Amino acid sequence: MKLSFSTLGCPDFNWSEIYTMAKDFGFHGIELRGFKDNIFSVHAEPFADNNLDKTISKLKQLHLEICCLSPGNPINDAATQEQAIEEIQEYIVLASKLGTPYIRVLGDNTIEPGNDIDDATVIEGLKKLVPFAEAHNVTLLVETNGVYSDTKRLGNVLNAVASDFVGALWDMHHPYRFNNESPEQTVQNLGIYIKHTHIKDSVMTESSVSYKLLGEGNLPVDNFMMALRSINYEGYVSLEWLKTYMPELSNAGIVFPHYANFMSKYAGVEGSRGRLQVSNRGTGNYIWPKETIIDITFPQLLDRVCEEFPDQYAFRYTTCDYTRTYPEFRDDVDTFARALISLGVKQGDHVAIWATNIPQWYITFWATVKIGAVLVTVNTAYKIHEIEYLLRQSDTHTLVMIDSYKDANYVEIIKEICPELEHHESGKPLHSKRLPFLRNIITCESTQKGCLNWDQALSFAYQTPIEAVHRRAAMINKHDVCNMQYTSGTTGFPKGVMLTHYNVVNNGKAIGDCMDLSTEDRMMIQVPMFHCFGLVLAMTASVTHGVTMSPITAFSPKKGLDCINREKITAFHGVPTMFIAMLGHEDFDKTDFSHMRTGIMAGSPCPIKVMEEVINKMHMPEICITYGQTEASPATTMSKTTDTIETRVNTVGSPIFGVECKIVDPETGEELPDNTDGEFVARGYNIMKGYYKMPEATAAAIDKDGWLHSGDLCRRLPDGNFKVTGRIKDMIIRGGENIYPKEIEDFIYTHPKVSDVQVIGVPDKDYGEEVMACVILKPGETSSEAEIKEYVMTHMAKHKTPRYVVFVDSFPMNAAGKILKYKMRENAVKLLDLGEASKIVTA
Repeated sequence: MKLSFSTLGCPDFNWSEIYTMAKDFGFHGIELRGFKDNIFSVHAEPFADNNLDKTISKLKQLHLEICCLSPGNPINDAATQEQAIEEIQEYIVLASKLGTPYIRVLGDNTIEPGNDIDDATVIEGLKKLVPFAEAHNVTLLVETNGVYSDTKRLGNVLNAVASDFVGALWDMHHPYRFNNESPEQTVQNLGIYIKHTHIKDSVMTESSVSYKLLGEGNLPVDNFMMALRSINYEGYVSLEWLKTYMPELSNAGIVFPHYANFMSKYAGVEGSRGRLQVSNRGTGNYIWPKETIIDITFPQLLDRVCEEFPDQYAFRYTTCDYTRTYPEFRDDVDTFARALISLGVKQGDHVAIWATNIPQWYITFWATVKIGAVLVTVNTAYKIHEIEYLLRQSDTHTLVMIDSYKDANYVEIIKEICPELEHHESGKPLHSKRLPFLRNIITCESTQKGCLNWDQALSFAYQTPIEAVHRRAAMINKHDVCNMQYTSGTTGFPKGVMLTHYNVVNNGKAIGDCMDLSTEDRMMIQVPMFHCFGLVLAMTASVTHGVTMSPITAFSPKKGLDCINREKITAFHGVPTMFIAMLGHEDFDKTDFSHMRTGIMAGSPCPIKVMEEVINKMHMPEICITYGQTEASPATTMSKTTDTIETRVNTVGSPIFGVECKIVDPETGEELPDNTDGEFVARGYNIMKGYYKMPEATAAAIDKDGWLHSGDLCRRLPDGNFKVTGRIKDMIIRGGENIYPKEIEDFIYTHPKVSDVQVIGVPDKDYGEEVMACVILKPGETSSEAEIKEYVMTHMAKHKTPRYVVFVDSFPMNAAGKILKYKMRENAVKLLDLGEASKIVTA
């Protein structure tokens, strides 16, 4: 994030003193809110027509910008609204000339709530201003003061205006001080409406607010910054200061540098060139030396690979007609990137992809991240309950989707969530009541009312020159978020894990290094791209090493074995159940595995017997195991191709380069010695930026020293390798899918016949674990296993539907009343005769 100050705090300074102070004290921008004796900045001398070019030139020279302009008249009074609108329009014109993106708008001209404000009047005023603001590419920001320190109320106003050219100016002080809102509540209410912020500090006396220097009051500044990071905020935090706040300390020359110094802890390429590296076998090349960190973004990565390997195939599909070299693929990416810009996708906006491993998935990812937007991955098994939550919680701007997958009809689901599509003109910004930030839906397989099909979306590319894409790509910082993956949590609600370019590019590179990938390799991708398994361990590991990829649109043992034959595949990944399905398929004996070398088995505990069969029968002598979690991008440990078979079969390897791992006591946090079970924790470049709009959950997952707590029980062996022994947390891993019982419990609770429910994982020889629901019915009610299963299946992903449902009168508890899920699992193993499945040994 960047620092600025409002000129309201230095009314005695001339223009040269203002910009000199900004430069000397390390500010990035200046917020204009009056200038010397003229509160109306538009008429100030530096911004007069005859001086404007000189002012702009000086700002560029100093690498400063005017980040926001602040008119003074509110729009909440119908009698004076037209006058206020005329003033704001003058500011909009100046902002357009200066390249200033935002104009502050007052919906209430008081600091504390108390005025009788008519929201309808404010909405009407904003709607009058929007066309003028849009024409000048300037966004109107309503400040969180007065009655709008109630940010839920402000959010409703902004939703009613329904324009991408309105947002919120979050004065952090006012909602916290006057409406008792926590920072987390505010970001939950406003999300990416927050485009600019003000900050100041205070304490409450008996009768009033007493303002203080930042850090000397009692506002929770750490929590505010954590909340901003939770929405991937990269904008300005602007000091708002008045001389009257502290008459005894009114000198801006003291207050402003104090602010810059206090905030310095919060505020904030190419890879090395040279000869190419050679694989261990001497037959393939890759770009960067192993066990090095590279400081590049995804767009820079693709450009470098195109430069070094212009004739190398990026994609060779066997299940559809799509074959591209890396430069040809980049051309497809650039076309869709231009289209997304034309459709209003801005830097930091969220683009969701709800599709299998089709070519459009890869094009959408690379196009989205190339223009500085964020790709939100969506599980293909999602039903209406889950997809609506994800699209709303993620503030998704554009959704790219296929028509259906297995038993989920995406088209019907979206029509139910967005009935506005029935009468919406495709290509125009969508405004959905249930999804207020969603503006576009692009369908890859059919044409639907209110949506653009893929070809129609591509036609928008011609409205945007390729130079616009290049400019966007050049503006990306390696620490910007590029991807949000949703992972369920013990709260019952999925959390959006924010991963940066730096996280994902380097984790993918580390994976490819461990596998010794190079241009000689051909990677079959059958794991889903909505998982880190596909996006990082397969795609990013491949691209960082110039590998040719052959995706399977959706896992099929038959199609996978056919791909191995046709493309002479050298590497592929899978969860144990995928390998088991391929080993047992009728086409297995007809498949030529002579080119096969390596791959990864991960996603759930890997049975040692299956690993041995894969090594011997699939000719994968260099297969590896990876361990990690989405929040770690995802890999933390991995075995290498050079490790012994015993190490690769019996452990999850050692820490990957650049990542620290240790075992700690779950209660005390103290590090434990080798061969002692404890919680696995990790720290390094790969740790997520945080959970989107969930700062408290982020703080719970990552401790003050930067260690990510996995909740898994592991032990470190004397040779430095790690072995997973169990789980502290209550997660179920079914065939590589992480399932959290509370999410399913919360939903089953909504069944009218259910009094109480507990969901547990029970052993399964095929999937590792299966879901079991133990249900207590309300008095007098009767139900059946089929009824409960049907209730879940019609609203949630199929893999979350309980395999087993039992009806009980009570749950086992300890003396303190805590439910003993481990006892329930023990009972279930006996009841369902799952003893053999529970004995399967894993690494």
